Amino acid sequence: MPAIEGVALASAATGIKYAGRPDVMMMTFAEGTAAAGVFTRSKCPSAPVDFCRRNLPGGRGRVLVVNSGNANAFTGRKGAAATAATARAAAAAAGCGEEAVFLASTGVIGEPLPAERFTPHLAGMAAAARPDGWLEAARAIMTTDTYPKVATARARLGGTEVTINGIAKGAGMIAPDMATMLSFVATDAPIAAPALQALLKRAVGGSFNAITVDSDTSTSDTLMLFATGAAAARGAPRIEAAGDRRLAGFRRALDAVLRDLALQVVRDGEGARKQIAITVTGAASAGSARRVARSIADSPLVKTAVAGEDANWGRVVMAVGKAGEPADRDRLAIWFGDIRVAAEGERDPAYSEAATSAYMRNDEIAIRVDLGLGRGKATVWTCDLTKEYVAINGDYRS
Repeated sequence: MPAIEGVALASAATGIKYAGRPDVMMMTFAEGTAAAGVFTRSKCPSAPVDFCRRNLPGGRGRVLVVNSGNANAFTGRKGAAATAATARAAAAAAGCGEEAVFLASTGVIGEPLPAERFTPHLAGMAAAARPDGWLEAARAIMTTDTYPKVATARARLGGTEVTINGIAKGAGMIAPDMATMLSFVATDAPIAAPALQALLKRAVGGSFNAITVDSDTSTSDTLMLFATGAAAARGAPRIEAAGDRRLAGFRRALDAVLRDLALQVVRDGEGARKQIAITVTGAASAGSARRVARSIADSPLVKTAVAGEDANWGRVVMAVGKAGEPADRDRLAIWFGDIRVAAEGERDPAYSEAATSAYMRNDEIAIRVDLGLGRGKATVWTCDLTKEYVAINGDYRS
């Protein structure tokens, strides 16, 4: 991961839940860094989500602190107190006001967060933070993840090269609603906070809001984007509006980073062995297509069929039918990869069980459904559902 001028990172092992592994990550940002964010729409949000929402309208970020092992969600007054204590310590460590602090937590819900275990470390972390700490930071925010998730891209802004780096965590409780599980992205591009916010809100639609592992939206979903503006010193123009034509390359690069991170989350779904792309075309509208695709992607029967390498297209028919969206059985067509398995209300006359079963042995499975009603289309990514998912979540708190 390349360095982003104006960003430094540090991580530490503080024993919040895990022994002998990093569980706190800090990012510090140069003065004047713009901040944007989107958060869970859960009606039971975590204390850090509430804190970030209060600070976001200020549009400025100087320090981000993230802990793993404890979500600080459904923790009442104790949770708010832990968040306040963390914010005070982070502000003191970074030399800024608490309005420029952002926080996130991930892990077990309902357990009070022992902030006293990690707040004494924050001053030392701020002093030790370095530009090349991206991979260690990604490891520090992991819970049931099997690997750290990072992505980077470059773009031209007014003839000047800018960089976008991102990290993410997530493997279970994945069905984002306006945000991801936890993801933090930074760039040296000089983009004002209102424009940055608009870019981020648009970008989540085709990335983090287009994935699902288990249909469960977390209490803690947080996606934040920080722009230090350091590239202005190299000639990059300051951007004030999201509609500025000079943002075209940056927008594509941001989309690529978010898509990369989102697909890494799906590929690392708890117990997952296969990545599945569900594409719906011919729907009455794009929104209808997405809802049908989500119905298929969230179906335990579809996901277990893929896990068993069973080309059971009848389960896809079921998921289309239950979605509550316009559909016509006799116009429906279904493909597994390039193999059309069903059309016009029945099995395709050329269907080959052997060929389709061979396709299902791939690590990446594409399922396409055409509803034959309109021009709406959408793609949602998910993963298979295996016995390991039950094992991981059956003893998650132990």
